[in-house]
Amino acid sequence: MKIGIVLYPTYGGSGIVATELGKALAKKGHEIHFITYSHPVRLGMFTENVFYHEVKVSDYPLFQYEPYETVLASKIVDVVKHTGLDLLHVHYAIPHASAAFMARQILESQDIYIPFVTTLHGTDITLVGKDSSFEPVITFCLNQSDAVTAVSEDLKKDTYLHFDTEKEIHVIPNFIPVPKDKVIVAQSVRRRYAKDNEPILCHVSNFRKVKRVQDVIKVFAKVNKEKKSNLLLVGDGPERYHIEELCRELDLCDRVKFLGKIRDARHVLEISDLFLLPSETESFGLAALEAMAVGVPVISSNTGGIPEVNLHGYSGLLSDVGDVDDMTKNSLEILCCNETHERYKENAIERARQFDIHKIVSEYEGLYERILLSKRLKC
Repeated sequence: MKIGIVLYPTYGGSGIVATELGKALAKKGHEIHFITYSHPVRLGMFTENVFYHEVKVSDYPLFQYEPYETVLASKIVDVVKHTGLDLLHVHYAIPHASAAFMARQILESQDIYIPFVTTLHGTDITLVGKDSSFEPVITFCLNQSDAVTAVSEDLKKDTYLHFDTEKEIHVIPNFIPVPKDKVIVAQSVRRRYAKDNEPILCHVSNFRKVKRVQDVIKVFAKVNKEKKSNLLLVGDGPERYHIEELCRELDLCDRVKFLGKIRDARHVLEISDLFLLPSETESFGLAALEAMAVGVPVISSNTGGIPEVNLHGYSGLLSDVGDVDDMTKNSLEILCCNETHERYKENAIERARQFDIHKIVSEYEGLYERILLSKRLKC
């Protein structure tokens, strides 16, 4: 198959999943064409069967804002016509699904039909979608998609709750490559951040308010009082200043390391002992899954799609949003002794295997094939 993937190319979960999906499909022999405004951060350099098409937006003096959606639609038309794409897969509803619909209409006028799949990742429904100014467009795009997928049952439920659509939504979860062999911790690297008898806690996010990173600091402060520990923070964003302030107030600066944005956080996770995810909401919790894949148990809130990933009492422990004391208790429970910690580590890896990339990519392939079969029958 020749598949066009439209995505946000940044560090966000939707961009990471879309890029990794494309790379995995390319390894299976499919021809993948990424269509976006800059080189996806996870794409890397030359890869067989992978092509990148940049969407360039000119600065028109007439417009206050750049007309990205229109230029994207034009680019999609150009790529479909000149590469012979079989199908488009757009990640994130706004503006990708609407641009795909516009492109499909233009191509239909030229006797070319290009089906498109829309994958909902979370904030396009839970944040952007709840803005009444976007609702009619998102509803229309859902109904016009040849197929719609969501990354969790919780997101599927939210979509039906907030949008007037009877379109079947297929739940295909996020995924990651799970290492076949047990991760060998690089002790020389680990010792740069902690003594051998001190656990390392970790958090990875974009430091927005919804991630509740201040709760990460509060939980860590309480854990550190009971058991000398260290905290590694990966990422950056609007809340960083307040988080740094809180670290100073709690006299934790020597125990907390801000590592900033890292293209692939796996090496940080590999030296960690516990992952903290106290988010107000998560449609899936990809960061938690990435931690689990390398054997890091997860302490998380019980909101959104997180309980579908992090199983309470198995791969980690869940608490109500904002319950810092319970998250502290749960952290100490897992870190109480080597036997308990090892059990949770092994369970985390086993749980992550349920979301291995090879299983999930096959689900997408099956969906694509059904859509293309339907297209042939219509013709």
